[in-house]
Amino acid sequence: MLAAAILALAACMTQPAGAATPIPVGMFFNNAAFSSPQLSPDGSHVAMLAVGANQRQRLGVVDLRDFSVKVVAEFRETDVHDFKWISDERLLFNTQDSHLAQGDQRYGPGLFAVNRDGSNFRQLARSQALTYSINGEANNLLPPSIRMLEYGAQDSSTVYVADLQFRAMDQPADVELLQLNTLNGKSAGFTSPTPMRGWLLDYNGQPRLAFSANGDLMHVHLRDQASGAWREVASFNSFTGASKQFKPLAFGPDGVLYVTAQDGNDVSSLYRFDPATGKLGDKPLLSLQGYDFRGRLIFGNGKLLGVRFVADGEDTVWFDDNMKAIQQTIDKKLPHTVNLIMPATRPSAPWMLVTAYSDRQPQVYMVYNTKTGSLQRIAESHAGIKPSQMGRQEVVRYKARDGLEIPALLTLPAGQDKNLPLVMLVHGGPWVRGNQWGWEAQAQFLASRGYAVLAPDFRGSTGYGGRHFQAGWRQWGMAMQDDIADGAKWAIAQGYAAPARVCIAGASYGGYSTLMGLVKDPGLYRCGIAWAGVTDISLLYSGHWRYASDFSAEYKLYGMPLMVGDPVKDAERLNANSPLQQAARITRPLLLAHGGADVRVPLVHGLKMRDALKPVNKNLEWVEYEKEGHGWFLPDTRIDFWTRVEAFLDHHIGPASQGQP
Repeated sequence: MLAAAILALAACMTQPAGAATPIPVGMFFNNAAFSSPQLSPDGSHVAMLAVGANQRQRLGVVDLRDFSVKVVAEFRETDVHDFKWISDERLLFNTQDSHLAQGDQRYGPGLFAVNRDGSNFRQLARSQALTYSINGEANNLLPPSIRMLEYGAQDSSTVYVADLQFRAMDQPADVELLQLNTLNGKSAGFTSPTPMRGWLLDYNGQPRLAFSANGDLMHVHLRDQASGAWREVASFNSFTGASKQFKPLAFGPDGVLYVTAQDGNDVSSLYRFDPATGKLGDKPLLSLQGYDFRGRLIFGNGKLLGVRFVADGEDTVWFDDNMKAIQQTIDKKLPHTVNLIMPATRPSAPWMLVTAYSDRQPQVYMVYNTKTGSLQRIAESHAGIKPSQMGRQEVVRYKARDGLEIPALLTLPAGQDKNLPLVMLVHGGPWVRGNQWGWEAQAQFLASRGYAVLAPDFRGSTGYGGRHFQAGWRQWGMAMQDDIADGAKWAIAQGYAAPARVCIAGASYGGYSTLMGLVKDPGLYRCGIAWAGVTDISLLYSGHWRYASDFSAEYKLYGMPLMVGDPVKDAERLNANSPLQQAARITRPLLLAHGGADVRVPLVHGLKMRDALKPVNKNLEWVEYEKEGHGWFLPDTRIDFWTRVEAFLDHHIGPASQGQP
C-alpha cells in the first residue's frame, strides 16, 4: 500500500495469523488509519488524514504526478482534524486532540493554513489546546470561536469563515461571517441584516444564503448578487415544519439553488429552486423510492455532473455521459464493491478519486487515470480487516404489530444464518436515520463473535418519509419500543435467532430503549447493554443542580413537548415510560455505562439508575468513564467497553451461557 509504506504504518495493521483466531477488538475500534481523502481542484494531488507513528493524526498530500507523499501538517500534542482545499496550492484545517476524552477537550479547534508542499504554514485562529507562533504573531490571531465553512470557490487563498457568537449554554450560537486572508491572517467582517444561525456560499464562494431564528421559526434569507440586498424567501417551524420547509444544499454555476423539499409528498426529494421567483421546480431532479433525499451535488468543469445520495447505502447517479461511462469502467474493474467516484472541480490532470466499500469491506481509497485507464490503490481505512472474515449484511423490512413497515439492517456471522444468539442494536437520536448498508464496526464486531445483529430504524427515525418520522412522536416507551420487540420476534420467526438468546443494546435513546425493553419485555430479552442512555425523560427537562444538559431552551420549549411529551400535561405517561421510575421491574442482567463528562445525557441519569437498580438487580454491571462524554471518543475507551460487552454477552447469551436457565 503506497501511502501506508511511506507513512510507516503497515506494522500497526497486521492481521493475526489463523482464521480461527478472533480478530482483536482494536481492529474494529481503533481510529481509522487513513480517512477523508480529498482531490485538489485541479486533480493533481490528494490530501488525506493519516495516523502517524505517534498515533497522532496528520495531514498528508500525495502528488499524483509521481506518487510522492509529503506530510504537510502534524503536531506532537494534538491532531489535524477537518480540512479542505481552498485552492490548487493551499489547504485550510483545524485540530482536535484524539488523546483526550470529551471531559478534557477544549473546544477551540484553531484554524491553520498550509501549502500542498508544506510551505507557508500559518496559524490563523487561536486554539484552546495550543498556539503555534510564527515570528511572534500569536497575539494577532483570531479568537478560538472561528470555524470553517463547508463550501468555497476553491480558487483563492482568501476564504470566508464563521465566527460563533455564544450567548448561553442552552442557546444556539449566532454566526458572524469574516473574510480571511490565509497568507497574512488579516480579516474583515461581512455585514448581515440580522443575527444569523448559518450561511451558505454560492458556487463562486460568495455569501448568498443565510438562516436566522425567531422562537420556533427558521427564516431563510437570500442576497441579491447585483445589489447586495437581502430578502426573506421562506420561513417554517424549525422542529415540526418538515412538510413546508426546504433545506438548501448548494448553488450551481448558473446561480440555481439546489434544495431538498417534500413539496406535498411523504419523502423529500432534490429540487431546483429559482431565487428570482422563490419557487421550486415543477419536478424533482432526483427522488428516491421510500427514502428522503440525503446527499451532495458533484460539480465539475462548471456544470452539475451528478448527485451522491444515500438509499440502502451510499451511491451515485450521473447526469454526465462521460461520467456514466467511467463509472461502468470502474465497476467492471471492481465488481464486488460500491465505487464512489469524485472528479476534480477544475481538472487539468487526468486523475479521479475512487472510494470502494461494501458490507464486508471498509473503505479503500484509489485513484483512476482517465487517460491510461489505470486504477491505483493509495490507502485503506482499516487494512487489518479481511472481508472474508466479515459478516453478511442485508437490508430487510418487517411489519410492526400495527402494520407499519420497519426498515432494518441484519448482519449475520460469516457462514452462519440459523438459530443464532441475537443482539437488537438500537440507534440513538431518536430523530435520526440510524443505519445504512456498508461496513460498520459495532455490528461487524458482534458478528465476528458469532452474534446475529438486527439494527432497526423504528418509527420516529428520519430518512424514510414524514409518516414514518411522525409515527414516532410521543411514542417513547410505547409504539417505538414495540417496533424493537417486533423486530426480535421477526428474527426468531425467520429462524435467524434462538428464542432464549436475545439481548437488547444501544446508546443514548438506544440506551433508553434497552432499559424500557427490559421493563416491558423481560420474557423476550435475556439481557441488556445500555450506554450514555436516557433513564428518565423528566430529567431531560429539569436537569440537575450539578449536571446540565446541552439541549437548547428552544428545543425544550417547542420541540420536545410535541415530539416527546409535555412535562406537565403528560407527566403520568412520561413517568409510566421512565426506566428510572420502573427500575424495580428491571431484573434481567444489565451492563450500564456512562461518561462522566456527558453534557447531552448527563451522568446523573446513569448514577440515579445505578442506585435504583442495586437493591433489585444482582446482575448489574456498572462502568463510568470519567472523562468521556456522550459516547466513547477515545479508542482505548471503545476497546475497553467492547471487551466488556464481549464478556457480558458470552456469559448471558453466548457459548458460556449454554446450559444456564
